Amino acid sequence: MKLIKNLFLVAAISGLAMTGSYANDDLVKQGEKIFTTKNLGNCIACHDANGKNIDGPGSMGPKLTALQYWPEEELYKKIYNPYTTNPISQMPAFGKSGWLSDGEIKAVVAYLKTIQ
Repeated sequence: MKLIKNLFLVAAISGLAMTGSYANDDLVKQGEKIFTTKNLGNCIACHDANGKNIDGPGSMGPKLTALQYWPEEELYKKIYNPYTTNPISQMPAFGKSGWLSDGEIKAVVAYLKTIQ
């Protein structure tokens, strides 16, 4: 009987882990869409997300590399209101201004965490 309970528990935990993974994948996809879509965040207009040196669009803001090492809270703060850490930032305060919702910023952060 104990073996059956343990197997059931393992199956339940595995199911929860898979559900979280699918939810995270959806969040990353939503974040990528916001990052690349002109009428949403349009982050790609100023940021290069693959680390290549380019001229023109994507070269105004800093190149986005190794963001998997950044704390999610820091990325969120920089998108919500970059002026708190850099008063002369040219990046808009996407959250403070209401351009992006809390959920949209979290989606962008989830996408940014996948950038190598």
